[in-house]
Amino acid sequence: MTFSKSESCDNICKEIHESLGDINFLIQDLASLSQTECRKIRETYMEIYGEDLVQILGNTAMANQESSRTCAALSTLMLNPHERDAVVAREALVEPINYKALIEIFTCRKSSHVLLILQAYQARFRRQLNQDIAKIEPPNPYQKIMMALSASHKAHSTDISQHIAKCDARRLHQTGEGKSGAIDEAVVIEIFSKRSIAQLKLTFFTYNHIYGHTYTSFLKNEDFGEFEDAVRMVAKFICNPAKQYAKTLYRCLKSTTTDKGSLVRVMVSRAEVDMDEIHRIFKKKYGVELKSAIYESVPAGNHRDFLVALTIKASPS
Repeated sequence: MTFSKSESCDNICKEIHESLGDINFLIQDLASLSQTECRKIRETYMEIYGEDLVQILGNTAMANQESSRTCAALSTLMLNPHERDAVVAREALVEPINYKALIEIFTCRKSSHVLLILQAYQARFRRQLNQDIAKIEPPNPYQKIMMALSASHKAHSTDISQHIAKCDARRLHQTGEGKSGAIDEAVVIEIFSKRSIAQLKLTFFTYNHIYGHTYTSFLKNEDFGEFEDAVRMVAKFICNPAKQYAKTLYRCLKSTTTDKGSLVRVMVSRAEVDMDEIHRIFKKKYGVELKSAIYESVPAGNHRDFLVALTIKASPS
């Protein structure tokens, strides 16, 4: 839905208010909104009714569990992107730790956005995200990398340097496949903590150019341990996030992942970022449109209607 001259924001808010028990209407009215429209609707609803639409949707009692889940998903749709990521981060830190969701936040968001996430996390939960990650027990390789990437978002140059990329690529090679045994964790952590995501992406591209294969292919070694596996996963997201998101969606639709919230999380967060590219990769890799895959894998009902509405919203032109 886009705002037309004949339908004011006030009228839309009135329709939503009168239809809070009608999940089908809410899906039709909200799922197609852009982030800017969501923000305007939320602000106007607060002005008219004195209530936060996010909380209203999240707490609305529905007739069944599926409708309640869909209504909760609609509430996340109304959040600002950095608020939504702060909520995702908090949920990811509940056992079992969802490192995949944290990787998405720290590798696929601009540094300015990550700083807003950190602020929103503190404002909403009265806690520091960095400290919560640091307190994870037992210590985990993903934890070390997340802390390094968090530092990189707060203190790095916005300029991208080919010279630095070549130096870092050579360091990764010399302390990795250029010697026997596991990779040097200290070197990887140092590079991750001092370089922007864009700079790291250039480093991995340069590694491929210099040595004729990707850094992640070198890390695909069954003799390696958890740290190498973690670095490989993070590097994949840095190099080609759309491809990893396509894989995540496919695995969730095929029920081969334990990250059950990933389907909604990815489709909502990437709708106005790179969903067109995700669509193309999904079809090329799996031979089916994402919308068709949802129809095939998700039972008929409100939740499927919501997911399909998101694909229409974000479908390639």
